Amino acid sequence: MAIEQAVITWIHLVASAIWVGGSLFIAMVFAPVLKTMSSSVEDRLQIMIKVGRRFNKVAVPSLVILIATGIFNAHQMLIRPDFLFSTSYGVLLVIKIIFVVGLLAAFGVHVRIIRRDVEQKITAKQLSDSQITKLRTKIIIVGQVTVILSVAILFMAALLDAGI
Repeated sequence: MAIEQAVITWIHLVASAIWVGGSLFIAMVFAPVLKTMSSSVEDRLQIMIKVGRRFNKVAVPSLVILIATGIFNAHQMLIRPDFLFSTSYGVLLVIKIIFVVGLLAAFGVHVRIIRRDVEQKITAKQLSDSQITKLRTKIIIVGQVTVILSVAILFMAALLDAGI
């Protein structure tokens, strides 16, 4: 049983590294470098959307794995709902779950903002400068929320692991 738990935890950590590490890389490394490579906001958006779509091919499965392994890891707390509010572990777990729900909502908004038809309009240069600026602002804000929630979830995981 201990080896099973170790493998589940390892899978959870690898999936977390992919999701959070990739998100941080895009936000803190790729986006700033991209800004220096092209002065056209349209070009940068097109590239960023392509990178995002490529990243999602590994990120979305990682997020699904994170949720599945997270549920597995929390099964004792979820079996006894009274533990969720009567122990510090349970309270931290509830907060982590709320952050995860927020992350899923932010990711859903992000996907909704960057629909295929929007990408096609950018490529065909059918959006005005103000529409491009609004779109870019929305993408940045939702991206920042996603990264902040992802890091907050990692912090909650560290607190849970520490037994606080």
